[in-house]
Amino acid sequence: MRIGQLLGTGRSADVYELDEQWVLRRYRLGLDAGREMPVMSYLSASGYPVPRLGPLPDSAGPGDLVLQRLTGPTMLESLVSGELGGGEGSAMLAGLLADLHTVPARLSTDPEDRILHLDLHPGNVMLTADGPVVIDWSNTEEGPPALDRAMTALILAQVAVDPHIPAAAGARALLDTLMPLLAADDGIPARHLAAAAARRAANPTMSPAELALIGEASALVAALSG
Repeated sequence: MRIGQLLGTGRSADVYELDEQWVLRRYRLGLDAGREMPVMSYLSASGYPVPRLGPLPDSAGPGDLVLQRLTGPTMLESLVSGELGGGEGSAMLAGLLADLHTVPARLSTDPEDRILHLDLHPGNVMLTADGPVVIDWSNTEEGPPALDRAMTALILAQVAVDPHIPAAAGARALLDTLMPLLAADDGIPARHLAAAAARRAANPTMSPAELALIGEASALVAALSG
């Protein structure tokens, strides 16, 4: 299988064209993609919208995943362009989180635990002709759904409080409409918001400027949580 042109790059991985159906996502920084594969397979079998997994080439390394090639903009791109309204985007994010948290944990024996994405934000949702698809499961774990909701809210809040990002106002508007929807689904308890903030602070891909905003972002989420 020939690796084609670079299609995109993120904080920790690059995506290459393989053919019209498949792409290769390759981690940088020595990260291992192996733990994502069983989670994505499990979610796909449960009916949750994730990219299909393809066969790995013989030359694949531990940081490689072959994924379904998706066509369409990210939710972030659609929000910025105005093709998707903030209210619609908030409802979609809240629905994707709620649907994910109906899937029982794959490994945990705690009946309250669920599959968590822990990075579910508009940049990780592809809007395809068949509906939204959630990508980038590199942070996935099992645990309390409130932690997942806290991570999504905190990620948006970090953008909302950043005075140097043009999208800050849009992120704040999205957060304002999202928080009541999350509150209707048991909300974000303070302990889970603190856990999310600690995880963000330990993220090695974040810049010093981003890290400096975590406290203000946490305070904003707490205030909106009421």
